[in-house]
Amino acid sequence: MDGFARLLTEYDVLGAFWMTIKLTVASAVGALVIGTVVAVCRVSPVVVLRGFGTAYVTLIRNTPLTLIVFFCLFGISNTLRVQLADPASPTSIADNTFRFGVIALAVYHASFVAEALRSGINTVPQGQAEAARAIGLGFLPTLREVVLPQAFRGAIAPLGNTLIALTKNTTVVATIGVAELAYQMRNMIEFSPSLLYAIFVLIAVCFVVLTLPTGLLFTYLSRRLVVQR
Repeated sequence: MDGFARLLTEYDVLGAFWMTIKLTVASAVGALVIGTVVAVCRVSPVVVLRGFGTAYVTLIRNTPLTLIVFFCLFGISNTLRVQLADPASPTSIADNTFRFGVIALAVYHASFVAEALRSGINTVPQGQAEAARAIGLGFLPTLREVVLPQAFRGAIAPLGNTLIALTKNTTVVATIGVAELAYQMRNMIEFSPSLLYAIFVLIAVCFVVLTLPTGLLFTYLSRRLVVQR
């Protein structure tokens, strides 16, 4: 216990824990928005949009997340000089890396969100979409009013799995200097190697605290909101 107390005293573990939560929430919102748009493109009757959705999912899902993270920061920020934070701000570097980390995580996990939603869309009986079109609804109103509400309910379980994976994948942005749990763990290992086991247990507990309630919540929701056929 003395080792844990020392780690919590000497290192900003709670700050890193909070950074991981912020990364997860911001990236999850971005991934849900992008993934919904891509899923709509995937089932669109327009060939160009359907091709874009397929290309996005195929390309992004098969690209390593680390590569996407490095491309966002070093390709877009450093090479193209695109900044997402005020250069005059004393925290501009930290803010910039955080925001590009969120973009990278959102773009990557949006491909998995899109596939989860597409699987949910496929569970909606074709007759419901045909009935909506028969009363005069177009493609987008049919999706918005009839298909997507049921698709989200049918895709709760895979969306929960994606959120858990996103939470654990936040460790990747430590490679660009975002001070989340993995970044803090690296510092602790470097400066307190004698507490190696305590470090691993502490970081593991932090991630269990984040992912276990998420899994239980989405399991409950998937049973509570299941669409009866």
